[in-house]
Amino acid sequence: MIDIITFCIYIIILLFLGWRSKVKNPTQEEFLLSNRSLSLPALVATLVTTWYGGILGIGEFIYFNGISTWIIFGLPYYFFAALFAFFLAPKIRSAKYISIPDLLYQNYGKPAGFIGSIFVMLITSPAPYILITAILISYMLGVSLFISLIFAALFSVAYVFKGGFNSVVQTDKLQFILMFGGFLFLLVFLIAEYGSPIANFNQLDASHKSFSGNLSIQSIFVWFLIASWTFIDPGFHQRTAAAQSPQTAKKAILISIFFWFIFDMLTLWTGIYAVSILQNTEPLMIYPDIAEHVLPPVLKSLFIIGLLATAMSTTDSFSFISAQTFGRDIIAFLNKKNSDMEITHYTQLGLAVTVITALLMIWILPSIVEMWYTLGSLFLPPLLIPISTALFGSKQLNGKNTVLLMLLSFFVTLGWFIWGIFNENDYTLDLEPFIPGLIISVIIYITSRRKITHSAEH
Repeated sequence: MIDIITFCIYIIILLFLGWRSKVKNPTQEEFLLSNRSLSLPALVATLVTTWYGGILGIGEFIYFNGISTWIIFGLPYYFFAALFAFFLAPKIRSAKYISIPDLLYQNYGKPAGFIGSIFVMLITSPAPYILITAILISYMLGVSLFISLIFAALFSVAYVFKGGFNSVVQTDKLQFILMFGGFLFLLVFLIAEYGSPIANFNQLDASHKSFSGNLSIQSIFVWFLIASWTFIDPGFHQRTAAAQSPQTAKKAILISIFFWFIFDMLTLWTGIYAVSILQNTEPLMIYPDIAEHVLPPVLKSLFIIGLLATAMSTTDSFSFISAQTFGRDIIAFLNKKNSDMEITHYTQLGLAVTVITALLMIWILPSIVEMWYTLGSLFLPPLLIPISTALFGSKQLNGKNTVLLMLLSFFVTLGWFIWGIFNENDYTLDLEPFIPGLIISVIIYITSRRKITHSAEH
C-alpha cells in the first residue's frame, strides 16, 4: 500500500505541474521552446534530469563492468558537453532556428532536411526510457510488464500534450529533487550499514575494478565516439535554443557537468555496493534490489519514485522532441502548413506516432543498452558531420553531397549490423558497425571539401 500511495501521489503531482504549464493558443516558440525564456536554474534542472533516463541500464552496466561504466557513460560526455558549451551553445542560441531539421533544411535544402528529420525522429525515440519506466512500474505495483508498458507510453505524453516544452521543464524541477534525494539517502544508509565504499570496492574482482572492465579497446573507443551524440542531441539543441541568452546556455551546461559528475558518483558507488552485497540478483534491477535490501519501506518507495523520476524526465523530453520532429519537420513540411495552430496540432499527432514507434522498437529490441548502442551507431554517423558543419556556417558540403553522405553512411552501418546478426556478431574486418559508417561520412566530407576548394581556386 505504501508503494501504491506513493506512486499515485507522484503521478498526481506530475499531472498537476504539467497541465498547469499549458498556454492558451501558444505560438510555435511558446509551445516548442518556452518562448526562449528559460532561466539558469530551470535550464540546469532540465539539462541534468534529461541526461539520465537510462538509469537501470547504468546499473546493469555496473553489474557487468564495474567502474568502467564511468569511463563509458561519464567522462566522455563531460568532455563533449564542455566542447558544446564553449563552441556550439552560443551559436545555437544566437541562431533563430527551432530544431535540428530546421538547420538542415536551411543549409542543405529540402531532401537533406527531410532525411535528417526522419533520422532525428528515430534517434530521439523514447523507447529505452519507456521500457525502463515500465519495468519500474511493474516492479513497484506488481502488474504485468505489458500493462506497465502501455501505461508508461501513454503517461509519458499525457502531461506534455497541452503544455508542450514548458510542461517538460516544470516537471523536470521536481524530478531533479527526487533523483538526487533518492540516491543520496540510499548511499547514506549503505555507508552506515556496510562501511566505507572503498572497503566494498576492494571486495570486487579485477574486471570490476579495471577501467576497461570486460570491454575490448574497440568497444570503449566506439562508446567514446557515441558520446559525441551530444553535438547532435536534439534535447541539447532544444534547451540551448530555449535559454534566455547565449551566456545563460553556456553557463547552464558547465554547471550541469558538475551535477552530472555528482550524480555519476552516487550511482556508481551505490552500484558497487549492490554488486558486492547482493547475490544472484537480476543485473537490470540492482538499484531497486539494493534499496529493498537496506531501506525502510517508506524510503524504499521514495527511492523507487526517484528512479521513476530519473526515467520519466527523459521519457517525456524524448517523446516531445520525436513528436515535434514528426509533426513540424515532417508532416507540416509535406503539407506546407506551418501556422502556430497547425504546428501544435501536428506535434500532438506526433505524440501518438512516437508512442507506437517506441513500442515497436521495444518489441524488436527489448534491451536498454542495446537500444542505446544501436540507435547511436545507426544515426550518429550520418548526422554528425552535416549538423556540425552547418552550425559553423561551413560551405564545405552542398545539398547533393549531404544527401549522399547521410544515406550512404546509414546504409553501410545498417548493412554491417545485418551482417553481424546473421553471423553471430562476427562483423566484417572485426569492426563495430559505427566505425565504417563514420568512415564513409568522413570520406564523402573530405572529397566534397576538396572539390569545392578546387572549384574556388579556378
